Amino acid sequence: MKGFLYTLKAVLWSFVGLRRKSDFEQDPAKLKPIHVIVAALLAAALFIGILITVVKLVVSQ
Repeated sequence: MKGFLYTLKAVLWSFVGLRRKSDFEQDPAKLKPIHVIVAALLAAALFIGILITVVKLVVSQ
């Protein structure tokens, strides 16, 4: 679970575009590809859900 949380943190920082170089250099040794895929899909779904919610709130007013 700790490894997946590290991966989720890395993916979320990548979505924002902020990542320390030292963390970026350690990623190949720490990240598992399946964790990256799952974390990216979860983050993308969350992002899309937030966008849809914001649009519905703006349009309804």
